[in-house]
Amino acid sequence: MRQLKQINAASWNALLLRLPQAHLLQTWEWGQSKRSTGWSPLFYVWGSESEPRAAAMLLLRQMRIFPGLQLKVLYCPKGPILDWKDENLVTEVLADLENLARKEKAIFIKIDPDLVLRKGVPGSEDEEINPVAKAIQSKLGNHGWIYSAEQIQFRNTILLNLERDEDEILAAMKQKTRYNIRLASRRGISIREAGLDDLPLLYQLYLTTAVRDDFVIRPEAYYLDIWQRLYQAGMARFLVAEYSGEAVAGLVMFYFGGVAHYFYGMSSEVQRALMPTYLLQWEAIRLAKKLGCHTYDFWGAPEVLDKSDSMWGVYRFKEGFNGRLVRHLGAWDYRNRPVLYQLYTHLLPKLLNLMRKRGKAANRERSLAV
Repeated sequence: MRQLKQINAASWNALLLRLPQAHLLQTWEWGQSKRSTGWSPLFYVWGSESEPRAAAMLLLRQMRIFPGLQLKVLYCPKGPILDWKDENLVTEVLADLENLARKEKAIFIKIDPDLVLRKGVPGSEDEEINPVAKAIQSKLGNHGWIYSAEQIQFRNTILLNLERDEDEILAAMKQKTRYNIRLASRRGISIREAGLDDLPLLYQLYLTTAVRDDFVIRPEAYYLDIWQRLYQAGMARFLVAEYSGEAVAGLVMFYFGGVAHYFYGMSSEVQRALMPTYLLQWEAIRLAKKLGCHTYDFWGAPEVLDKSDSMWGVYRFKEGFNGRLVRHLGAWDYRNRPVLYQLYTHLLPKLLNLMRKRGKAANRERSLAV
């Protein structure tokens, strides 16, 4: 394991693409975007840059709780990147990450591999269990890692196979979804690809959505930075749905390594009955195919498939496009400082609840200021 201190965006991303299942959240640009929220990206490789065996972009956060007491945490979003079937390599990578946590005196290190554990709806005939991921589960437990109570990324999502003709993809969708796509088009909804000048508009639509659906978003500067950063790197596209020249909905899509991710969706309070979000999704899927992507990731599904879940309505919308539900391995923590880890994980939920309340109040204030 070797830290790369002089590497740049092009060489790091090219290195990732030499490995299986390189993920957007491991890119140089994603790491740099996290600096504004207090994280520092660190880049590590196993093997050489030209012939890597594994790689990890780690985010380091330092927190000063009391004078003289500085705490560190390490997080590897959707990584590390490696061939998880290689048992010896997995053992080496885990050991090196554990040693890094000790070297940095971090409270813990969190990994969140983009490794599918199950495919299909639980209990259905088409459910499949990935034996490699099951073996990794056991290995992590045997090495002292624990399933994290703090799952930062969605563990479940819906993936749509794009390696088919457009007509075939459309025909496979649920009848109501196809109907709503055509309804939006018939009723005058038009879709255009947006540029950097449209980012403030997209944020305002996103803010409207957050207030309406009661979830927290960050200040405008955060989104404008990451959207622009990924767009300029050739990893983001923006779509806007309009009715009579007025923007009524929007969509932000990121893409890397052949996978397009529906990261942010937003809509206004007007013309929602015209189903603009359905046509937006269809045009995003078509755009992803044109960009050469083989998979469209709807980015998020409920942890439990039940109407009581806050994401149930969003899930019902996404499943209409007839992708496949997948469940990932999830985030796992290696506790380097167990006592501080217990304190951290006890206080964190209370802190997050307080931050959410403040964040929702800030959302409302920002929306009223527009």
